[in-house]
Amino acid sequence: MDFHLAGRSQGIMALTGTFCATILGASTTIGMAGLGYSQGLTGSWWMLSGTIGMLILSLFLAERIRSTGCSTLPQLVGSFYGERAQASASLLIAISWVGVIAVQIIASGNILFAVFGGDINYYMAISSMVFVLYTAYGGRISVIRTDLFQLLIITSGLVILFWRAFSTVGAGPLTGQSFPLSAEMDFWKVISMILVVGSAYLIGPDMYSIIFSSRSARGAKLSAFMTAIILIPLAFLITSLGIFSRHLYPAISPEQAVPSLMTGLLSPAVEGLVAAALLAAFMSSADTCLMTSTTILTFDIYGKIRQRARRESNPKDDQDHMMKASRVAVIIAGASALTLAVFIPNIIKALLIAYTVFTSGLFIPIIAGFYRKKLGLTSTGALWAIAGGGSTAILLGQSYPLLGMAVSAALLFAVSWQKRLPL
Repeated sequence: MDFHLAGRSQGIMALTGTFCATILGASTTIGMAGLGYSQGLTGSWWMLSGTIGMLILSLFLAERIRSTGCSTLPQLVGSFYGERAQASASLLIAISWVGVIAVQIIASGNILFAVFGGDINYYMAISSMVFVLYTAYGGRISVIRTDLFQLLIITSGLVILFWRAFSTVGAGPLTGQSFPLSAEMDFWKVISMILVVGSAYLIGPDMYSIIFSSRSARGAKLSAFMTAIILIPLAFLITSLGIFSRHLYPAISPEQAVPSLMTGLLSPAVEGLVAAALLAAFMSSADTCLMTSTTILTFDIYGKIRQRARRESNPKDDQDHMMKASRVAVIIAGASALTLAVFIPNIIKALLIAYTVFTSGLFIPIIAGFYRKKLGLTSTGALWAIAGGGSTAILLGQSYPLLGMAVSAALLFAVSWQKRLPL
């Protein structure tokens, strides 16, 4: 498990760095700049929603999560509701998070394509190979070490691009921007984004895997809080890039906002630096998501199947076998994400679908799980909630993003309490 959780030895600064680097991925660079291009300053609600989720995570849950001694989010679900619910959560997370990794891959391909031209599939394959190989080799420790370095590159590149765009067009495009609401982002759309995106941060398996790597419960709490504070100015900075790009390049697609600023405003040397910054952002998110999926595939799915198939085992042989299985899982998850990346048309839309399916099935059961005894919740109720909420989101989530959560909550309490009803 040290391969997956870095020996549970990471301090506050290391955790804050990997939190930030994980969050600053495709959705919060290419995607959120695209929201700024199409919706103005209210596009910043994507990351601000995540900030709200991180603040709640820090203030109310981080210490409790770290103190459970669990290693993965499905294990936490299992500690609440038993093995059947744990298995359901594992499948839902593994499927959703392959999609999240795929978003980072296609964004990496887009950046390299903007700089060099050629075949975007080739660039996606190269990007995938890089983070898959170093993740398979070093596990969580290699991810945390690279994240700290990548975070410095990310922030430097974003600041350089913002300053160059601001120097070119001035503050004019930013004046008169509507916030917190606009014609494109009304009150109910903001609430929907806070619930869906904020929930993905509040119960995200990548966020929990970082918390489980913490040296202490207090360190987990402080690092989540510091991350939330850091994200607030970055939300407005990145959205502003999209606003500047719309002023300069009104005919492009929204998700070409950042690549267009790079190629249009920067010298070749600086363009290379910013491209490296964005690639660092995508790989930081991809490697943590890949490590999260790998841990769940190895321990919560494959490990459970292997445990049931074998009555006796040698601890040393098991450890060696699971290490090999972990590295195979890294490659399988990375290859699956690369395959899926070819079919993703839009970063924000694809990620919102993944988040909607994930949170619809798991948000209510996880949050309620901390109070399951007081609420009288059962394993069967949780199983119905995960399956029903996730299925509803798959079928109707694009039209009704909050319906899955409502169905999940109704099933969790109705099935759990049905024995209380008089016959």
